[in-house]
Amino acid sequence: MRRRPPAADVLPGEPPIDSLRLARTDGVGPLTYRRLLARYGGAAAAIAALPGLARDAGRTAAPTIPSPEEVAREQERLARLGGRFLVLGQPGYPPLLALLADAPPVLACLGEPARLAGPAVALVGGRNASANGARVAEALAADLAGAGLVVVSGLARGIDAAAHTGALATGRTVAAVAGGLDCPYPPEHADLQRRIAETGVVLAEAPLGTAPQARHFPRRNRVIAGLALGVIVVEAALRSGSLITARLAQDAGREIFAVPGSPLDPRARGSNDLIRQGAHLTETAADVLENLPDHPLRQGLARAPLFARARADDPPEPPPHGCGDPVETDDLPPDVVAAARTSVVRLLGPAPTAVDDLLRRCQLSPAAVLAALLELELAGRIETLPGQRVALLA
Repeated sequence: MRRRPPAADVLPGEPPIDSLRLARTDGVGPLTYRRLLARYGGAAAAIAALPGLARDAGRTAAPTIPSPEEVAREQERLARLGGRFLVLGQPGYPPLLALLADAPPVLACLGEPARLAGPAVALVGGRNASANGARVAEALAADLAGAGLVVVSGLARGIDAAAHTGALATGRTVAAVAGGLDCPYPPEHADLQRRIAETGVVLAEAPLGTAPQARHFPRRNRVIAGLALGVIVVEAALRSGSLITARLAQDAGREIFAVPGSPLDPRARGSNDLIRQGAHLTETAADVLENLPDHPLRQGLARAPLFARARADDPPEPPPHGCGDPVETDDLPPDVVAAARTSVVRLLGPAPTAVDDLLRRCQLSPAAVLAALLELELAGRIETLPGQRVALLA
């Protein structure tokens, strides 16, 4: 049976200190955060258990846990910027994003969180966009925002900037950024970030003061994918972050759209390949509106387009998932967890491996494998990556 930790009694937008401390703890990623809450019933109990868990996995030093005073200072700095924290499982957290197994435990938010509740579509693409690509992205975003959708993108140069600009002209847009909210990137988009926050929302998973680095962008991309019912790709090369966003969106059951480009332009090869693999060929906003699902969890005939007329016999919308862990890991004998740790380390390498694949190959109970992954991440021996993948650290 799934077990859900009790909700803390807090004001909307004012997270419990312990939730933020746990999320900021060294070695606690999104999946580990959820497993800890499910196993111990709350952030305070999980924090108390961390030193023992890390020691059992072979870590000599206890994980670095921020003090209540450090977390309070971060809250004060964010409040001075006009922002607030959104905590997974608490009011204001984006409901579609919460469906991801590796949803960020805490998001820093500029803007009104209620603006995240409406249906959204992501529009992403290359930084070195052509003039035609930028024009198409801006027009698509304007038409989609005018139709009532929130347009999500990543505030990058090129297609992302065009998408935000187009959406601002007719409606609302959301920007998910790779660094801290006080470190706009690229720097020339500081004014664009301010304008988005005035009528839409800017979100960051990284703590304040974090300068964007290459490893932050895949995490930002999963936030973009998780916020939206579908992802539109405009001008993506064969190896690009936009294709990572599309893959993460597909893994999460979201719809994929792609704008076709010239076969002579390498900037369009990735988006053209998405169409070859089954993405919706997209030339106008109508192509999106006719195929965007009303909810990613619906299946078959009930998974009607968002703007189609609702049928009387459609099933009710499934409720968003909370913070429950799918498998209980309580009360496992220490020797069982130790054996699972050995098996997991033997099977993993520096290349990312899907957790589902690991569960199939370990020939151990899911509870034992998940307990081992929890302890190994706290010990700094593995890294959890977007898309429910793990890799062994050197």
